[in-house]
Order: sequence, then structure tokens, then C-alpha cells
Amino acid sequence: MEGTVDEYYPSRGRVVLHIDMNAFYCSVHEADEPEKYKGIPTAVAGSVELRKGVIVTCSYAARRLGVSTGMTVSQGLKKCPELVVIQPDFHLYRKYSRAFMDIAYSYSPLLQAVSIDECYLDITGSRQFGTPLDIAREIQTRIREELGLPCSIGIAPNKLLAKMASDMKKPNGLTVLRIRDVPEILWGRPCQEMFGIGRKTAEKLKKLQIHTIGQLAVADENMLVQRFGIAGSWMKQAANGLDDSPVRDDREKNKSVGHTTTLPKDLTDSQDIHRVFLNLADQVTRRLRRQRMMAQTVQITIRTPDMRTITRSKSLETVTDRMDEVYREACDLYHKHWKSERPVRLLGITLQNLVDKEDSALQLDLFDYSEQPKKEALTKTMDLLRDKFGESAVLTAGMLTEDPSALIRNHKIRGTSLQRDFLKEPGE
Repeated sequence: MEGTVDEYYPSRGRVVLHIDMNAFYCSVHEADEPEKYKGIPTAVAGSVELRKGVIVTCSYAARRLGVSTGMTVSQGLKKCPELVVIQPDFHLYRKYSRAFMDIAYSYSPLLQAVSIDECYLDITGSRQFGTPLDIAREIQTRIREELGLPCSIGIAPNKLLAKMASDMKKPNGLTVLRIRDVPEILWGRPCQEMFGIGRKTAEKLKKLQIHTIGQLAVADENMLVQRFGIAGSWMKQAANGLDDSPVRDDREKNKSVGHTTTLPKDLTDSQDIHRVFLNLADQVTRRLRRQRMMAQTVQITIRTPDMRTITRSKSLETVTDRMDEVYREACDLYHKHWKSERPVRLLGITLQNLVDKEDSALQLDLFDYSEQPKKEALTKTMDLLRDKFGESAVLTAGMLTEDPSALIRNHKIRGTSLQRDFLKEPGE
């Protein structure tokens, strides 16, 4: 039997799974309260009571009736008057996310969480559990039977093809995509269907008479590099199904701590922007201190109403875990890289290049060394009070607001694809 299984694993190379939960938020509500939601059209939206809320995801029953992600709640209700709109419960989503990743983790320690509802799993060394298809089928069955959730799984020799494969059959799909399958399966598709190529890049490729993935695969690499920089080389490789990026084990130690919040309306006013950044800085540094880590780099994320996303970052002279410093850097980055009149729909802060607090020798500012112990003692006291009495026990005046950035202190409501530290915090 073992010899038979070995035939399914390459002597060189890898076997990678991409596990993608289907309509995750709605599926979680259905699994958690089947008597309330099973089989009916549902949607999760941030602002349920305001008809302006955007649908984050919707159930397959809702999709069959014309509802889709990105619609406003009012548009969804016009398409489907019986649509049940649910407020998000990120505490519940994290519970189920942790559970499905624990199932996957039991087949390989090389698990990389991409977001709350998807992960890569390198099973190259997991042949004791059977063939790659056996493992994928078993993971899918366990997630369905133990958690009541549907998922699609792509099986491939690298992360890129595993991701492409998992997208091919939804819900409950199992798809194998090998490099030798790429010409037949992918080459006839438009470039925009290649994971990592967005609409604008696809439009630029069309101007070069490159319309399909197959045309991209045989395009002149030097020309692509001239037009797109290093991304040109990557695009040609990707079109040929090649990708050597490793599956990084995220469960050992966080490389970053981040949080984003989608706003109920477009913001342009600096005071509003600052208030959102204040609440974001407060929560990301809270989580950083809980892990006893310090950060060297502050990154902000900005998303426009047309879903264009940019990130900008700055490395600090000394590591920090303080809210005021992160807040100041976030605001500085925003004003340096964003024109104030341009509307914003989402904001985020991510702290990167993390180091253990014990290992970081703080180079105290020459004029601040006497104040540093006092500030640290004050921060520690505030953390203890909030641990005991809740996140809203101690707030600064600038944090008091009605917009969603204040809600990230609520463990049920807060949530984002950037949050991964919950994976190994069962007691959170």
C-alpha cells in the first residue's frame, strides 16, 4: 500500500492544498443556528439597520436569487425581498476559523493562514495519511461533519495553482491542478482570471495584445519586465503554472499584527480619519502587548470606494508597543501619501517586523528616558483594567465615536482578514 501512496508524491517538488471556506460568514451562522438559517437566503453586512450597508458575503441560497457580494443591503433586498441580513459576529467566526484550521493542522505543521477563511497546507511530508486526494477528501469531510461547514480544496504542486484550483468548483469542490494541466485548463482564460493579476494590469496587457493566460505564457519576458518591472517576470512564470513561494508556518509566531475597519460611508475629513486611526492603533498595540512583542514597522492600508487598495509603511528608529507612537506614524503616513480630498472606504494599521519584548533593547530617546518607565507603568495599568472590566473601561476622549472603528473593541463585532493571532489564542 505504501508504495502505491508514494507514487502520488513527487520525488522532487511539493504537494500543496488551498482550503477555501465557502460563503464562510453565512455558513458559520447556518452551522451555529441551523433552525434559524439553514437553507434560507442570508447575507452578512456591517450596517444592517442602515440600508447603505455593504454585503460582505451571502449564502448560496441568496446567490441563486441574484444577490452578490459588494451590493448594498437595499440592492440585495430589491433582488431578494426575503433576504435575512445578519450583523457580523467575529468572535463566532474566529471560533470556527480556529476549528477548521486545527483540523487541517493535524495533517501537516506547515499551515499558512491567508485570512480568517482560507489557508495553505503543505502536505509533501504527509504521505502517512494517504494520497493527496485522500487527505483533501478527509479534511473536507471532517470540516463538513464536525463543523457543519462547506469548503473547496485545490490540490497542486504550488500555492498559485492550489489557489486557482480551489476557485474552480464551489461549493464543496475538490480540484487537482498539475503543471501539465495548465495549457489545457488555464491558457484559454482571460488574464484577469490569473490569481494576482487585477483589472488594471489586465487592461494594460490587452493594449499589448495579450488577452489570454496562454498568450501571457509565451510573451517576451524582456518586454514584460520593461512594461511591468519585476512583476513582468512573475506574470510569465505564473502563466506557465510556476511558483516557488513557500508555505510559511504562521502558527509558531506572528510576523505581523494588523487590523482594518470598513467605514459606513466614504470619509474625507482629517478629524474622522484620525479618530479611526486612534481606535485602530489602540487595538493593534493591545494585541501586540498581549503577545509580549514589539514592532519595528508601521504600515497603513487605505481602500477607496472603487475597491482600489494601497499600503504604505515606515520603519521606526526604535521598536515600540505604544499606541501614541503607532497612531502618530499612521497619521503621518496618511497625510504624506494621500490627498485629503480623496474619499476613503476602509482603513487599517499593520505592525510588522515583530520581535520579542525581552529580546528588544529599547534605545530610549535621550529626552524621554525619565518619562519612559512612567508611560510603561501607565500602559500596563490600563491594560490590566481593560482585561478585567472590558475594552471600553479606559478610553481617551478621541476614541469616543459612533463610527465602526470604535466597535473593534467589541470582541463579537471586530474582525478582519489581517487578524491571525487568534489561531493560537484559545483562551481569547
